[in-house]
Amino acid sequence: MRRGECNEENGMSPSLISSWLPWTDRQGRFSGLRAAAFALVLVPALLLAVDAWMGQLGSKPWTQAVHDTGTWAVRLLLVTLAVSPLRRILDWGKLIGIRRMLGLSVLAYALGHLALYCIDLAFDWGLILSEIVKRFYLLVGITALVGLVALGMTSTDGMIRRMGAKRWQRLHNLIYVITMLGLLHFALQSKIDVTQPALVTGLFALLMVYRGLDKLKISLTTPVLIAAALATGLATALCETAWYALATGVSAWMVFQANADFVVYQDLASVRPGHWVALAGLTAALAGAFRRPKAKPARRVKTGAPARAMP
Repeated sequence: MRRGECNEENGMSPSLISSWLPWTDRQGRFSGLRAAAFALVLVPALLLAVDAWMGQLGSKPWTQAVHDTGTWAVRLLLVTLAVSPLRRILDWGKLIGIRRMLGLSVLAYALGHLALYCIDLAFDWGLILSEIVKRFYLLVGITALVGLVALGMTSTDGMIRRMGAKRWQRLHNLIYVITMLGLLHFALQSKIDVTQPALVTGLFALLMVYRGLDKLKISLTTPVLIAAALATGLATALCETAWYALATGVSAWMVFQANADFVVYQDLASVRPGHWVALAGLTAALAGAFRRPKAKPARRVKTGAPARAMP
């Protein structure tokens, strides 16, 4: 018996196997876009592994690894949420094909985040549970993780059929609540320096603006995208200023002045979150302005009985 026949009898046809590979599409064909996305989601894990091998994680390597995996989980979550808006802005339908892969990579980094936290506490389950209960930011984080697990377990085509499209969509709309919980967890554990939390929160706000415009049936034209970018960037700067003023006691004027003096930035590290958010939005607007228009299909000529001659 040939190998292909044997595999088919066991329910493992070559086409079925290839369709599960992360670099192939639903038809089992190689997809450059999927392959690039799969490679990119592996990069943070590889960088972390190299830093650990080279001893570059500082005096508390497990703690640093916990922070790094959590940060990348949040970043990849925003990338996942950006797929649908970018698909509309860039008129690039194939982007939707990598959304599930990106979502599962978020779950993988979040689970790694929890696993490394347990390792850091030497698997002392009593200590781990007591820390989660008494520390609000840990309780928020574990709640977000439970939500991600639920979404990950129901992300297959089979679960969509079993649940029905409407119920499945209602469940997966919780991703926005889960994201807000993840951002809150990130901000609370950052304590004094909230530069990164402010940045990712501003980017999330920008994505929500895009979603709101779509719900309101407002076309994502270049002027609309530019206005959204500038408004969200300003809102991010104001929220960062308010956080420092209310939570840390740092002078609000100093923070606002740092956001205003964007011309005198000496390096990229000093660029404030509000400016990064505005720049991301303006980049999307520019990309949308120069996107390749769809080729219009040729008009069909109806065939049938020849028209009668005019008298």
